[in-house]
Amino acid sequence: MSSIAVIGAAGQLGTDLVRVLGSRALPVGRPAVDMSVAGSAEAWLDEHRPSAVINCTAYNLVDQAEKEPEAAIAVNGLAPRRMALWCAAANVPLVHISTDYVFGGAETPTRPLSEDDCPAPVSAYGTSKLVGEQFVRAICPRSLVVRTCGLYGLRPTRGKGNFVETMLRLSAERDELRVVNDQRCTPTCTWGLAEVVVELLDRQAWGLYHATDEGDCTWYEFTKEIVQLAARTTRVIPIESTELKQPAKRPTYSVLSSAKMQSVLGRLLPDWRTALAAHLDRRGIE
Repeated sequence: MSSIAVIGAAGQLGTDLVRVLGSRALPVGRPAVDMSVAGSAEAWLDEHRPSAVINCTAYNLVDQAEKEPEAAIAVNGLAPRRMALWCAAANVPLVHISTDYVFGGAETPTRPLSEDDCPAPVSAYGTSKLVGEQFVRAICPRSLVVRTCGLYGLRPTRGKGNFVETMLRLSAERDELRVVNDQRCTPTCTWGLAEVVVELLDRQAWGLYHATDEGDCTWYEFTKEIVQLAARTTRVIPIESTELKQPAKRPTYSVLSSAKMQSVLGRLLPDWRTALAAHLDRRGIE
């Protein structure tokens, strides 16, 4: 695969994918490609004719999606459908990044969720992401859908940042932080995830995969680790999700099992604590 288009290359995962791909990367983002505009991605793909496509773009404003579900469906559902149609017609592989938010509506599991577990999203955002991944899998024979969780990287999402950056900023400004302690998942560093995505693509391991760092935690536990590693004195106080009064419901348990990925690659991503420490080392603490 000589030229691999990374759509959303300026984002945190896209940045690390470009790093891993090196000379094979064909990075693109706005304004050249606007996933909310029909035909934008296809026109760019027609011009550049990549040998594979990785879609890192998403409408990821979870609460805003409750107010404008059509906008979320347009970017997370219909745009991947158009890319899948283009890739299928061109016989080009398509990698699509999805989310743990496709789960959450069933009875709280007692074990990490596998690719065989039935999705049950509880938000407009989760529903839109599920629509997108189903279009990709149904339309493009050589497709790779990777579900992950709570991404953070060295290049935070414009206008939104990421959870690690937000907690570092707030812990420098405040004496205490109140963080939810009833949502269990696995925040994942884009540094290692990018390597896994490229390796799965190079192995042509088509299908659906879960890929997160190992272990699990609540956002409260994650914040405690961030504060401790950053040597901050900020108190971290656990709260219930209901205290935040957010428009969108979040999964209470969305820990993903990476066993299928391990069976193909022969390895797992590091424990979330190890990945976080390495990320903060690379980033430097201000």
